[in-house]
Amino acid sequence: MAINKLYSAADRAINQALRIRPGEKFLLVTDTQKLEIAEALAYHAKRAGAETTTYLMTETLRPIEAPTRQFKELIRTAAVTVYMLEGRFAEKPFRGFMVSEGAKHGRICMMPGITRDMMERLVAIDFSRMAAFTRKVMRAMKDADDVVIENPAGTRIAFSVKGRRFDADIGDISKKGVHGNLPAGECFTAPVEESFTGRLVISLIDDKLGHGVMEFKRGRLVAFLGKGIAEVVKTVGADPTARIVGEFGIGTNKGARICANMLEAEKAFGTVHFAIGDSYGLGKNKSRYHFDALIDKVTIRAKGRYVAKDGKFLL
Repeated sequence: MAINKLYSAADRAINQALRIRPGEKFLLVTDTQKLEIAEALAYHAKRAGAETTTYLMTETLRPIEAPTRQFKELIRTAAVTVYMLEGRFAEKPFRGFMVSEGAKHGRICMMPGITRDMMERLVAIDFSRMAAFTRKVMRAMKDADDVVIENPAGTRIAFSVKGRRFDADIGDISKKGVHGNLPAGECFTAPVEESFTGRLVISLIDDKLGHGVMEFKRGRLVAFLGKGIAEVVKTVGADPTARIVGEFGIGTNKGARICANMLEAEKAFGTVHFAIGDSYGLGKNKSRYHFDALIDKVTIRAKGRYVAKDGKFLL
């Protein structure tokens, strides 16, 4: 067959990021909008010798309230799982189940809302330079007990990451227990919850563009403004675990753009993101939910020095 940019990107995903090996069970979870991407991934997984199962989620079954018994069996026997469904607020618990079970029994790549353009522009790349820079950012932030994030829109949040492990999402999803994204390009941890106090002025929350404000006190969301944030709060209801900070991430992919898709936007240079809800084992909080909020044009201070200023890294 003729090789195009999409198939080249799928080759990178299968053979460089996931490093699928002969005989591995590969579960590919897709919807109708992503079928051409699923076909490219399945093509290269077959060439790599994987036993591939494609699970098509039709619109008539959505929103997905809970996994079926058959789906539970599939993910628990898969060595590699890829998730590509469009993001839906109501499906956050299902996504949380996939992250937990996929990493527990194998390795999982989350690609919610992936597009052909994102595959061709951000996955068909050499990950090595991005990985080296991401590790440099991690070294600058590691064990800082005096992190301050600000931006011109009015963000000012202070917190500690002392004693918290940083993880790097750099396109290496080759080992059991790993949970990563494609496109890749971030480092992340969980703030020390009790230290997290201040204001976030956000440009995006979980794929919804629009200005919003989130006020935190000792790690807990105590006030907010903005339609997107209001929708998140309505979705989680009275669940207290969904109002606690669960993640702090820094984007390190030069090619990523701020757009109405958090999968790409949170990887963009000059941005950080914070999540309320589950901390993915990096902090204390466990939750069925995980909602990311993007802050752009950031100034980052840690250990008494500037890591970034007005959206430009100083490393």
